[in-house]
Amino acid sequence: MTKTEATPKTLTAFKSLTNAEDYLQFFDIEYDREFVNINRLHILKKFSDLIKEVDAAFPDVDEAEKLEKYGMALEEAYQVYLTSSPLETKLFKVFQSKPKNFVSLDELTKKAEAK
Repeated sequence: MTKTEATPKTLTAFKSLTNAEDYLQFFDIEYDREFVNINRLHILKKFSDLIKEVDAAFPDVDEAEKLEKYGMALEEAYQVYLTSSPLETKLFKVFQSKPKNFVSLDELTKKAEAK
């Protein structure tokens, strides 16, 4: 769904959005298409996590305020990846778990210094 000027800003309209560009357009957030193409999954995952935090922290806000907070959450999710890499944020499990057959140089150095 591509947002047009006639697209109402309601939770129903918000729930019908399907991709990063739709969300960014819905909330009138300027964005770089190439940047979004590269970081789409990370932005959407971070946005999803932030939405959960908004819903938990503000369960009783009205629809307009909730959408405003969602818009701020999307802006934050987008900005996170302008200033850091997916590897630095370790949002996905693949970045969080350390392979069992991996030994870092720091670990080797510490072991050598301890001897």
